[in-house]
Amino acid sequence: MTAIKKIIQLGNQWQTQDPFLFCAYHHDHFPAGNEDLGPKDSITGRNIGMDFANKDGWNMYHGTTVPGFPHHPHRGFETVTIVEKGVADHFDSLGAHGRFGKGDVQWMTAGKGVQHSEMFPLLNSEEANELLLFQIWLNLPAKDKKVPAHYKMLWNEDIPIVEEDGISIKVIAGTYVNVSGPAPTPNSWAADTKNDVNIWLIKLAPKTTFTLPKNTSNVNRSLYFYEGGHVYAEGYEIPKMHGLHLHAAEEFSMENGEHESHLMLLQGRPIGEAVVQQGPFVANSQQEMNEAIAEYRATEFGGWPWDRHDPIHPKEKGRFAIYEDGSEDIRV
Repeated sequence: MTAIKKIIQLGNQWQTQDPFLFCAYHHDHFPAGNEDLGPKDSITGRNIGMDFANKDGWNMYHGTTVPGFPHHPHRGFETVTIVEKGVADHFDSLGAHGRFGKGDVQWMTAGKGVQHSEMFPLLNSEEANELLLFQIWLNLPAKDKKVPAHYKMLWNEDIPIVEEDGISIKVIAGTYVNVSGPAPTPNSWAADTKNDVNIWLIKLAPKTTFTLPKNTSNVNRSLYFYEGGHVYAEGYEIPKMHGLHLHAAEEFSMENGEHESHLMLLQGRPIGEAVVQQGPFVANSQQEMNEAIAEYRATEFGGWPWDRHDPIHPKEKGRFAIYEDGSEDIRV
């Protein structure tokens, strides 16, 4: 039996398997930044407020001055935001805020509801600003859909990287060869090791062979090839921007081609519950979805305490987090 169940082509939103909902992929080659930390290049001709056309290799997304996503709500799931290149400025309705990037990961449990913004300030004023960001939506089981919102930083320097024979594995969640990633948020599906949630970033040197060992049959496993040339597995020549849904109960080996390759692994035991999704809300039934929307209209999940819908930090700020309780975590 082969390990490959399905090969999919990748775009800006990657198809995932339970317990994941999807993964958003953003790779922008922004121009130099202006005094407002937006692009120096003209934004004329872009659909400002809804710019996803990738004109000139970058997008403004929902931003009007700075690229990014002004304040918006989430409920009923988690976001795991990996910023491998560039930076993101975070603000939320709990009063927490920060700046992270250059390999950092933000793990946010939306739970019963939170608003947040995520903007991408262009800090380099004399050269291009590259952004490479993944946002993974990880579902919550019904029992945890209404837990209090919570966010946590996994700083790059605290995330282990396993190096062996041309293979580099950044263990954001789960375990690889007895090396475990940082703990996720307390109510996460990933917090229980029995759920076998793994999120890895994999780098392969040219001509390297990489093997995923067998796991149990009730674990969903997907591998996403987003940068490189070609990889070879089970008789297939697979180009970049393709993903593989795998039978976890089968060993899977792949050989890298002539170029360095980058992949992401998502794995976890499925939650196995009904999913009703409407925009940024996830519920288990339509009635629960209607209740979530009504609650947001009535409360706005605590409102928005900041003076603009797309706040950013000053250019000179480094990487830091200030949490809901006022505690600070300052990084260089």
